[in-house]
Amino acid sequence: MSEDVRPKPGLSPERLAFFTDAIFAIAMTLLAVELERPDKEDLGTAGALGRFLVDQRNSYLAFALAFVLLWSVWRRHHQLMDRIRVLSEAFAFWHAPFLLLVAFLPFPTAVIGSSITNPMAQTLFAGTMAAIFFCEVALKEVSAHAGLLVGDEAEVRGHANGSWAVALWFVLSLGLAWVSPYAYILWFFAPLAARRGGTLVARLRTRHAPPHDGDVPGSGQ
Repeated sequence: MSEDVRPKPGLSPERLAFFTDAIFAIAMTLLAVELERPDKEDLGTAGALGRFLVDQRNSYLAFALAFVLLWSVWRRHHQLMDRIRVLSEAFAFWHAPFLLLVAFLPFPTAVIGSSITNPMAQTLFAGTMAAIFFCEVALKEVSAHAGLLVGDEAEVRGHANGSWAVALWFVLSLGLAWVSPYAYILWFFAPLAARRGGTLVARLRTRHAPPHDGDVPGSGQ
């Protein structure tokens, strides 16, 4: 690598990608560690173990949901990092709150596993997920606007629109949690929110975007 393209100290894309992968791996593993284990009485008979597993069904549901959500966030981050040719200070900075929230997620997951219909538990989980997606938006927007990408920047902006939609979807569920104990059901429709909502966000952003230099209103260009 020539001197003129060597990254600044502390701004190596490879090191940041490796560190992010490690945090995600640890967080996804801790989701399982938080699951309650059966004691000797629960293991005494098949019926007792069956009752224990049924009693813990919300914990398993929370584990599966959080794992899938983290997996999807990690996959998108992996795809983004594969496009990054150089880092900026802002791009590196946004990884701090992003990874902090990822590392924190096992705690609200354990809380909703214990009381999934509790509005405060739902608020904690939905708020954490919304914040993760807002950080994901920031990473995509910074990378597209700062010229950090290899390839089509418009595609990354399109992905940011989907992340905006999912973040707002979790904010919506956060509010509804105080009206209905089953607001958490909305979380399972997050992929639909990304597809449909991302298109809506793109239209709204296009409508309110300032005209490019050289554009003449009404010219059709």
